[in-house]
Amino acid sequence: MVPNTPGTKRSCLMKLYRAYDTQSFWQTEKKIRVSLPLTRGPSAFIPEKEVMQANSLNERMHLLVEEYSISGRLDNITQVMSLHTQYLESFLRSQFYMLRMDGPLPLPYRHYIAIMAAARHQCFYLINMHVDEFLKTGGIPEWLNGLEYVPQRLKNLNEINKLLAHRPWLVTKEHIQKLVKTGENNWSLPELVHAVVLLAHYHALASFVFGSGINPERDLNTSNGYRLISVNSFCVCDLANDNNIENASLTSNNFGISDSLSELEALMNRMRRLQEEKEDEEASQEERNTRFEKEKTESLLVVTEAFDDEILSIADVSRYIEDPGFGYKDFARRGEEHLPTFRAQDYTWENHGFSLVNRLYSDIGHLLDEKFRMVYNLTYNTMATHEDVDTTMLRRALFNYVHCMFGIRYDDYDYGEVNQLLERSLKVYIKTVTCYPERTTKRMYDSYWRQFKHSEKVHVNLLLMEARMQAELLYALRAITRHLT
Repeated sequence: MVPNTPGTKRSCLMKLYRAYDTQSFWQTEKKIRVSLPLTRGPSAFIPEKEVMQANSLNERMHLLVEEYSISGRLDNITQVMSLHTQYLESFLRSQFYMLRMDGPLPLPYRHYIAIMAAARHQCFYLINMHVDEFLKTGGIPEWLNGLEYVPQRLKNLNEINKLLAHRPWLVTKEHIQKLVKTGENNWSLPELVHAVVLLAHYHALASFVFGSGINPERDLNTSNGYRLISVNSFCVCDLANDNNIENASLTSNNFGISDSLSELEALMNRMRRLQEEKEDEEASQEERNTRFEKEKTESLLVVTEAFDDEILSIADVSRYIEDPGFGYKDFARRGEEHLPTFRAQDYTWENHGFSLVNRLYSDIGHLLDEKFRMVYNLTYNTMATHEDVDTTMLRRALFNYVHCMFGIRYDDYDYGEVNQLLERSLKVYIKTVTCYPERTTKRMYDSYWRQFKHSEKVHVNLLLMEARMQAELLYALRAITRHLT
């Protein structure tokens, strides 16, 4: 076995990269060249047969793909999302609208903005997908050389792309004013809202791609059968060492079935107890505020796994972004200037964001609202092997915990429920997928809810994705509102 050292990683990577054949300069050379998938099927985290079995019975999914697919094919994201067909329809309709239907931005701009957004998280899967679509919709090939080749107005999106992706609470009306000020490179407000929706969508979709272990697409136009897209979490040295995914991380979870079952029963008991306590006596507003501050502060202690940036540095995504070292920083970091909490009641999606986005970018508000409501209310009334279970409390805890990490507080929510319902391994997973998605590993995915079905974990990823997108939109749309008033 080859030693797993940084020097070995570099040499393995370079040898594998040299082996790739290129067919055309723009279609292939401008894609990110990284490793082949280590597993078959649409996901590195979910057994192929589980997804394939669901898809084979899903006629509705194939109709949706025919009507709304951007690429005209059944891609791996769609296959994994099809475990929840109701949600998939809302997702595909809204994505198709923002990429293909009438709107303020030209089609090539839309795909280039998607590339810029995906590059903030080194999401090669999405970058390469939209390199293809950018060229198919008439994009200027030279733009793929990097930001220095694009119009200044596109380049001017860098700052808001960076902030929305990593620290959306820093977006202010001054950022908006700078973009829409009079001049040859200015953005109209409808154009800017379209761009912001695309940025938030693809930042959040990158979270889903990494959180669900989405594999590269098969591509008949390349010699090895795969597009040149990254598989997160595993060094390509594993290919050289003939290590498979099971050896790499599955065996790291040596938990017995009885342990998993006891965890499940304990969670069920906590849900029952919380429901009983809520019926007996609700916490005061002061107590709720205190519990939010406690949860926000405790999120600092949720530390993700160590990460070797060297693996990703080989693939050059920096041409699509500026300040690549800028990343998520805990909202509640101690010892720094205190940032005011975003009180959700002061600027809600339902009462403020929805109407603004719909006014400036017709109909997208309805589609986004339908998607948010769909994922939040989606339930099959099951938890692992249990049926007839009300999972509302659990779904709300997941959604609100994401917003808590972004400094958003709901006055009517008791944040004590988060600590009761979300175990530490799940919190680590949520924080990683939401804030540092490129660091997500299969070990993290396997470490929580070990008795739950994969479809239930995909539902978790959908909730995290939409909670993140809504958080970004709330901050951006609030800044636009302040600019207008």
